[in-house]
Amino acid sequence: MNVFKDLRNKIVAQLEEMAVSGEIPSGLDFSRVSAEPPRDSSHGDISTNAAMVLAKPAAMKPRDLAALLAARLENLDVVNSVEIAGPGFINLRLEEKLWLEQIGTILKSGLAYGNSDMGQGEKVNVEYVSANPTGPLTVGHARGAIVGDALASLLAKVGYNVCREYYINDAGNQVNVLAGSAYLRYREALGEDIGEIPAGFYPGEYLIDVGKALVARDGDKWLGKEESVWLPEVRKFAIAELIDLIKRDLAALGVVMDLYSSERELVEAGGVEEVAKFLKEHNLVYTGVLEPPKGKTPDDWEPRPQTLFRSTDFGDDVDRPIQKSDGSWTYFAGDMAYHLDKYRRGFKNMINVWGADHGGYIKRMQAAVTALTEGQGSLDVKVCQLVNLLRDGEMVRMSKRSGNFVTLRDVIDEVGKDVVRFIMLTRKNDASLDFDLVKVLEQSRDNPVFYVQYAHARACSVLKNAKLEIPTLDLTQEKLSGIDCSLLNSDGELALVRKLCEWPRLLESAGEAHEPHRIAFYLYELAGELHGLWTKGKDDASLRFILVDNPALTEARMALVKATSLVIASGLDVFGIEPVEEMR
Repeated sequence: MNVFKDLRNKIVAQLEEMAVSGEIPSGLDFSRVSAEPPRDSSHGDISTNAAMVLAKPAAMKPRDLAALLAARLENLDVVNSVEIAGPGFINLRLEEKLWLEQIGTILKSGLAYGNSDMGQGEKVNVEYVSANPTGPLTVGHARGAIVGDALASLLAKVGYNVCREYYINDAGNQVNVLAGSAYLRYREALGEDIGEIPAGFYPGEYLIDVGKALVARDGDKWLGKEESVWLPEVRKFAIAELIDLIKRDLAALGVVMDLYSSERELVEAGGVEEVAKFLKEHNLVYTGVLEPPKGKTPDDWEPRPQTLFRSTDFGDDVDRPIQKSDGSWTYFAGDMAYHLDKYRRGFKNMINVWGADHGGYIKRMQAAVTALTEGQGSLDVKVCQLVNLLRDGEMVRMSKRSGNFVTLRDVIDEVGKDVVRFIMLTRKNDASLDFDLVKVLEQSRDNPVFYVQYAHARACSVLKNAKLEIPTLDLTQEKLSGIDCSLLNSDGELALVRKLCEWPRLLESAGEAHEPHRIAFYLYELAGELHGLWTKGKDDASLRFILVDNPALTEARMALVKATSLVIASGLDVFGIEPVEEMR
């Protein structure tokens, strides 16, 4: 049960009755009415902005409207008290019984507590990572991979039909450079001294394995051949090897894609020509010359006539070239084809997770999606800012194996995938993040992954000790789900219960905003409530979780502890993290 959504529905029902009785005008839009926890818990359990958002369209003073609504809300059986605050907010305190009943709901639902049908099974495509297949994944790629993967899990949990997709950029010049670099390592594997890797080629040692693998498959078949002969085959082989490496790196991070889409296959199938045809038929392209840009000149600008897409008609700053004066297509044209392909596969809702260097590309791509789907599709872009990799406050040097960056696998091998995944979600995606290899392993409150995992482990330990000290207790989840929790009445216990009840609302709001990092904040706060309650028991024996001389109260507290462990586990599951039962 979502307590907040349920109360909002009750508030809206009262407003509808007020409209029928003539207390407020009919036809008001109630969509902006909310019911949420107040920022200051001392103000009550739930606050509603109903009077604030409806006062102007109702031609009433906010406090006057609040007084009418408050009088009705006082009569609801779940409401204990109502208070009008400030310019017209309404704060409500609910009956304690309502909160305590949710413990049983959590225990009966298990990890599914908080699951929602908000998405109504609507298809959503989440495209993330999509790194060029030219080397192993970096720490920077890790952030996008984790944000995208957690977002996909979050959306699935609130009722969307989600497809996780990786777009392989295998049609640009960078894969030709990859082929040339792999060919050097191929010659090296055959015994040739290739000297230093020339400028402009990929220097990483990971390509040594690619060269050896090509020799193992083809022997010296390509040695001494013209580039036009070996390039297509070496390119195809190298891309396949690098994609396999990327898949292994993603698997080590716990990321499994539903689909890998190839740019080259899309281009060769005529996808770009289809886009050009669509745009021409809808009068969305013309031949023109762009004004020279200010500052750095972009790759797609040239001072001669090009085929331009009318992207300014759809919110972009300037029109964008899709075909150069020499007849070749721009990268943008290929990306348009890819998004049109996604739409034709049934994905009206598209989410892309990009790196920090793609921020300037967002407007044109959103304009393209609007145009190509005739307003039926939407594109949300989540930009992941840089990750600063540190070791005890000092910048980490580059990896020799990669050539010029630190690999994702290096970091996973040092601190573990679960630590990497959690820490990458402790900041909003568009804020830079410091990842300190030493600090992320500290066992302190300042380390959020430890603090949350410790809360789950502590809950498991408490349940285990309760069974040891009171062997007659039945602490199975089924049994605990049916007990009377009315004995729980301390401030700390009730605060923990209220925090647990925020989980369904948090999931929906995070899913709606496409912000999985909100879960990390919530889990940290929830862990703090449990740790705080345990600490109070050290100072006041009556507040201890286990009271041997009071099995009934102990049983109720075990239900609360078990419910807390389930919500923590549910949140960690969205993050793709295994909850621990004991700290090591």
